[in-house]
Amino acid sequence: MSAFLDEEKHALLPLPLSAYECPSWRVATVQFNYHIAVDKMHYSVPYKYIKHKVDVRVTRGVIEVFYNHHRICSHPHLYGRPGQYHTLADHMPDKHKQYIQWNAERFIKWAEQVGPSTATVIRAILAGHRAEQQGYKTCMGAVKLTVSPSLH
Repeated sequence: MSAFLDEEKHALLPLPLSAYECPSWRVATVQFNYHIAVDKMHYSVPYKYIKHKVDVRVTRGVIEVFYNHHRICSHPHLYGRPGQYHTLADHMPDKHKQYIQWNAERFIKWAEQVGPSTATVIRAILAGHRAEQQGYKTCMGAVKLTVSPSLH
């Protein structure tokens, strides 16, 4: 023991603050919306992997996605209400990135400037989908029907 401590003590590192957690591994297919499902939660993957099978490493805190033994992304592990999405903008195709700047508040604010009936319709569109973001494309269609310069 003394030989070990004398010769190798300088190379020792402190132990990690948290104990090792044994992960579970799964295989998932990247869907057309560039997300995978893990325990009824959805995590984005770079869109170039659509239709590919990926390996997923699951721990209490992190979801890691691997393709051909290379980690392509990671997300915090979601808990709570099933059906939540965690999407990173870098994973989106360029056409989808234009929708990042839009959210329910912005659509409603725009609709109120157009008129009360438009605001009612936009609220109904947003409320009529399981995930609010699913109504954004329809709302964008309404935006494009107007010629107001204050839209963008």
